[in-house]
Amino acid sequence: MDMKLEVLVVPVSDVDRAKAFYTQKLGFRLDADFPVQDGYRVVQVTPPGSECSIIFGDGLTNAEAGTHHGLHLIVTDIVKALEELAGRGVEVSGPFRDSTGVFHHAGDTDRVPGAHPERASYGSFASFSDPDGNGWFLQEVSERAPGR
Repeated sequence: MDMKLEVLVVPVSDVDRAKAFYTQKLGFRLDADFPVQDGYRVVQVTPPGSECSIIFGDGLTNAEAGTHHGLHLIVTDIVKALEELAGRGVEVSGPFRDSTGVFHHAGDTDRVPGAHPERASYGSFASFSDPDGNGWFLQEVSERAPGR
């Protein structure tokens, strides 16, 4: 049985502000904006090249705005991605790598400034937050691990 992750619900406090951030600053595609009724609105956006979308709005989740952390966007070139986001006015930290060389720790623990020295796939990261503080990472993947 196939199971595909296709939607993540991201808690936000201001739907219009989030919509502007994700579509204008990040360049996500606007798929839907359904103001169904007072207190219930569904906005769906999709990152360029992704099969997984995010949904935010009113009345969609009990999670507090800004409490999602560790969301990852995969890019093929971390430096170019940082330049593009900075050009769009997004404050991004990085690139960095983890001292273990495996994955990044929570928070800033064991961060080493700069991309992976060999630019090894899966080894370089950057981070940013949306206006509510939901935490996102960019991860450079230029060559997939076998079977991916």
